[in-house]
Amino acid sequence: MRLFSLDNRLSMCASFVRENASLADIGTDHAYLPVWLVLNNKIKSALACDINEGPLSSGRETVEKYDLCDNIELRLSDGLAQVKKDEVDDVVIAGMGGELIARILSSCEWVKSEDKHFILQPMTKCEVLIKWLYDNGFEIVSQDACECDTKHYTVMMCRYTGEHITVDESFYYIGKLDPKSDSAKAYLTHVLSHLNKRAMGDKSLLSIIEKINGELL
Repeated sequence: MRLFSLDNRLSMCASFVRENASLADIGTDHAYLPVWLVLNNKIKSALACDINEGPLSSGRETVEKYDLCDNIELRLSDGLAQVKKDEVDDVVIAGMGGELIARILSSCEWVKSEDKHFILQPMTKCEVLIKWLYDNGFEIVSQDACECDTKHYTVMMCRYTGEHITVDESFYYIGKLDPKSDSAKAYLTHVLSHLNKRAMGDKSLLSIIEKINGELL
């Protein structure tokens, strides 16, 4: 059977998953990410979770198509509500707004475990998510950006440390991206475009814009 390819956004998420990790994919939709990871022998098992039966049904079709019912469990879950601490090592939460991702994390007590890795891909409000992470004792271990279907995305791998590190407000927009890389530069240029529009009604954003521009020089 011919294997499928992940798009750039999901490929970047996959690249942050640890070898042989037990994975929970939250908001799995068609379950492409866990299926691809198992088929490519990067992980052995996964929970493919979604809050709605419709996406779970689509995910089940993908899992059954590739005969991975023994490796991937489809589970109805509001965020991490039905996922137990000892079931997973890595958690992917992708394709949602940053505020929703923060709510999912804040609703689950066991996320504050230093051995867990969280691969997060916010579609919007990335700055809200990063602020929540650093206000709650998490850190970004690594971060990258990509373009997919003419849109720009960032993916970050985070973990809980318990330390509350004070960061500049511009960090909520830049994170740990390397502004010298082409992918990060394209993403941050996209962020700047939105900030410049918002700054027409909120002059407090001008200092953040200035700092991001300085990083891009």
